Amino acid sequence: MERKDYDQTKIDQLASHFEEIIRLLGDDPSREGLLKTPQRAAKALYYATSGYRLDPSEIMRQAVFTHDGSRMIIVKDIEFYSLCEHHILPFFGRMSVGYVPKGNMLGLSKVARVVDAYARRLQVQERLTAQVCREIFETLPAEGAIVSCTAGHLCMKMRGVEKQDAMTTTTDYLGTFATDPALRTEFFNLISQK
Repeated sequence: MERKDYDQTKIDQLASHFEEIIRLLGDDPSREGLLKTPQRAAKALYYATSGYRLDPSEIMRQAVFTHDGSRMIIVKDIEFYSLCEHHILPFFGRMSVGYVPKGNMLGLSKVARVVDAYARRLQVQERLTAQVCREIFETLPAEGAIVSCTAGHLCMKMRGVEKQDAMTTTTDYLGTFATDPALRTEFFNLISQK
């Protein structure tokens, strides 16, 4: 997100809340190290939630091309960063997206942009995975779509249960991937290859 994309009124409003949060936590927002923290934190949160200001369907429509193929297309290991809607702490990982074309294909970078458009919101991993899958399936449209997502959650690592090595994997699939177990197996075999 470019600097010009910031809504300064919203940044200022968020910053005033961050200033009060710092005060409520027991620190002095006017001390040297914290003087600019409310503005920096506001901009960081505004950027981290930029997905609310993006339309995933419109992103996809910018790069749909005719394609006669009928085999699976996969973009794997798309890194993403999101915020847990329960604790507003980061979770991050990688997502692999596959689809079987139905006369059209999507520009590869748009797959990653759709992931970001949904990830950069207050989220849960389960919903994020399903949203990306449904968007590819319905908007392209595709014969089938499948998504696998693996992430680490700071809400599990730095608070609560404090399990540093715990990772969560979620999957979702629609269309031909829902009816053809061999196709799902092919997808998982392909994304596991280095």
